Amino acid sequence: MRFSILDARVWIWPTLALTVLVPALRAGAQQPAKMARIGYLSAATPTPEALHHLEAFRQGLRELGYVEGKSIAVEYRWAHGRFDRLPDLAAELVRVKVDVIVATVTAASLAARDATRTIPVVMVAVSDPVGSGLVDSLARPGGNITGTSAMTAELVGKQLELLKETLPKVARVAVLWNPANQVFQALQLKETEVAARALGVRLQVLEARSPGELDRAFAAMASKRPGALLVLGDPVFVSHRKRIVDLVAQRRLPAVSGLREFAEDGILMAYGPSFPAMYKRTAVFVDKILKGAKPADLPVEQPTRFELVVNLKTAKALGLSIPPSVLIRADQVIQ
Repeated sequence: MRFSILDARVWIWPTLALTVLVPALRAGAQQPAKMARIGYLSAATPTPEALHHLEAFRQGLRELGYVEGKSIAVEYRWAHGRFDRLPDLAAELVRVKVDVIVATVTAASLAARDATRTIPVVMVAVSDPVGSGLVDSLARPGGNITGTSAMTAELVGKQLELLKETLPKVARVAVLWNPANQVFQALQLKETEVAARALGVRLQVLEARSPGELDRAFAAMASKRPGALLVLGDPVFVSHRKRIVDLVAQRRLPAVSGLREFAEDGILMAYGPSFPAMYKRTAVFVDKILKGAKPADLPVEQPTRFELVVNLKTAKALGLSIPPSVLIRADQVIQ
C-alpha cells in the first residue's frame, strides 16, 4: 500500500495534537490543594457553655479567611470529662494525620504531647506550660508545642483575696476541685492553700469528678458551713456551669471563679483572663503553623489583661455590700 505526503500529514498532525493536548488536559485536571486538617482535643463535654469558647476559636479562623468544610476540616474529639480518654483521643488525631492539634488546657495538651513529637500542637489556656513540662520556656518553647497560657494557678490566690476583701469576717472557704484533672488542678489547689494560710482562712476541699458528683460535693458543705466558695477552673465545671451556679444560689453562698461567665450567670464575682480572647488568639497560631511556621519559633503568649466582674444583683440577694475598693476595680458590674 502506498502513502502520499498528504496521507502522512493526516496521520502526523493528530498525533502531534494529542501530544500537546494530553499534558494540557493533565494540567487542567490537577487535584485542588490539600485541605488542611485541624484536630481539636478537649476534655470537656460539648455543652453550650463549652461551645462558647470553641466559637471564639472558630471566629478567629473565619477572620483569617478559613472556611470550615471548604478550606479547612476540623476533627473534633471530646473526652466528656473523662480525662483518662484523652490519650486515646489524641492518638486518634495522630492516626488520621491532622496537620495541627489544638489542645484545650493542660490535660489535653499533655495527651497531645505524648501522642506525637512531630505534629504541631497549639495549647490553649494552659496554666503553667513550663512547670507542666510542655515547653522548655515561654520565649523559646522548643519541640512541637506552643500556644497560650492562662496563668490560672497564679490567679487563684487573687480570687481568694477578693473574697476576703469582700467578706472580711469569712473564716472558712469551700474549694470545689476535680482530682481527675491531676496536673492542672493540683497546681491550682497548691496555690489556693498557700493563699489561704497567708489570709488566715481555713479551707474545705470538695471533690467533683463528674456532673453527678456536684450535688454530693455541695451537700458535703453543710458539715463545715463555709462562708464562701472558690470554684477552681476545670473543663467539667465549665461544661456544667449552669448547674454549679444553681447549687450556689440554693445554698446562698458568696462564690468566686476565674471565668467571667460564672459571674454573668449568677455567682458573686469572677477574676481572671478573657478565655474567649485566648481561644480566638489560638487561630493566629494555627494560621502561622499552616503557613510554615515552627512551634519552636513561636513564643508562648500570656494574658496581659485580667477582668474583674462583680454581680451586684447577686450581692443584693445575699444581703452583701460590696466594698468600694472592690467595685472601683471592677471591669464590669452586673446590676
